[in-house]
Amino acid sequence: MTAVIKLKQLIYFFAAILAVAVLSVLNYTSGSYAVFFGGTARKLPIYSVGREDKYISITFDCAWGTDYTDSILNALRVSGVAATFFMVQFWAEKYPDYVLKIDEAGCEIGTHSATHSYMSKLSESEIRAELTSSCEVITAITGKAVEVFRPPYGDYDDLLVQTAQDMGLYSIQWDVDSLDWKGLSATDIAMRVINKVQSGSIILMHNNGEHTAEAVPVILQTLINSGYKFVTVGELIYRDNYTIDAAGRQYSNA
Repeated sequence: MTAVIKLKQLIYFFAAILAVAVLSVLNYTSGSYAVFFGGTARKLPIYSVGREDKYISITFDCAWGTDYTDSILNALRVSGVAATFFMVQFWAEKYPDYVLKIDEAGCEIGTHSATHSYMSKLSESEIRAELTSSCEVITAITGKAVEVFRPPYGDYDDLLVQTAQDMGLYSIQWDVDSLDWKGLSATDIAMRVINKVQSGSIILMHNNGEHTAEAVPVILQTLINSGYKFVTVGELIYRDNYTIDAAGRQYSNA
């Protein structure tokens, strides 16, 4: 009887070890490794910011076309909102007049890479080349340094986030996806955003979405009327002395 009990205890012991090992792997690959172990082995971009002042950011990725960009800029102007535009290098080179127009509207400009590739597949030297050249093109047009970066497709790994950080760039994702690139109606786009926003949110939109420009005025005015304040991503995030939890939410340590 005693031998049976000891055998059961051994089985439970090894089962527990196996469970911890599996959980460790899952936590690491899901991005929650740092929180589970209290370390920083998993590098995460900033998806949102932990703050209670109802400050939020609206962002636009620029990779193809400019058809609706003037309407978006007009909506931002009417509402007194400064957005952040993430530009791919080939877009900025093709439309330098729009880069200037966006900058002169008081909006922030970040890089969205040079070639819009899956950057987790790149080496460190390739990542540095993408970020360096794309930032240089933007700076040559605006005269301003680039400080924020959004990985194409939301694709990243530890090397990408660390390399961007080493280059002085904050990697930025989002916690509110408008899905405006899917051809949703303006109403559907607006409701998705309005219903998901919380203090510290970063909203993902695209400058050339078919119904984006129609949705933007509704989003801006509804959220402003609800007490939200729009700022650029550079103004929303904490620049130093911060931590990022497993969900990518950035918190100040101050």
